[in-house]
Amino acid sequence: MESVSISLLTICGIEELPDHAERKVTHILSVLDPDMPDPEAFGKFAPHERTILRFHDIIEDRPGMEMPRRDHVEKVLAFGEELAKSCDLREDGHLLVHCHMGVSRSTASMVMLMAQAQPEISEDELFKRLAAIRPQAWPNSVMIAYADELLGRDGRFTEALRRHYGRQIERDPHFVTWMTELGREREVDMAVSS
Repeated sequence: MESVSISLLTICGIEELPDHAERKVTHILSVLDPDMPDPEAFGKFAPHERTILRFHDIIEDRPGMEMPRRDHVEKVLAFGEELAKSCDLREDGHLLVHCHMGVSRSTASMVMLMAQAQPEISEDELFKRLAAIRPQAWPNSVMIAYADELLGRDGRFTEALRRHYGRQIERDPHFVTWMTELGREREVDMAVSS
């Protein structure tokens, strides 16, 4: 994300946050469940800019749970716009995006921020870069569908996500069981070979 003066991109889960407290993180996007308390680890971080979003990591409506919505994705992209506006105020930056496990909501958020900052990069290349940052990335398909529309990617983002899922399953077949157990079988069915 060189265009917004962010030279280091990190994705993690809540349990990994303490490992990043000393890494000079300048910007944080937290994606948490609505009822989850704020992680205590942030008390040990140096001063930074932080945005918090709260919704569940689901792809189908479930009673008592909050689906990712269009306005959530709009807020992720607004965070990216603020990064771009403030780039002249810093020489360097370290962006950390986290969710509960660092697998789905955070990876969806990071790849859409990458797509926003570098619109000239192809969708497949963006997902390959995402996998280099977070090898276990399985971005939430609902979030990617909203980002596809909001970023004017005309379905290309979702199609690239399908190929990404295919690569992830090929790399680690346990994704099929894991995602199915989490109620994400529709995403497993979306996967195609690249």
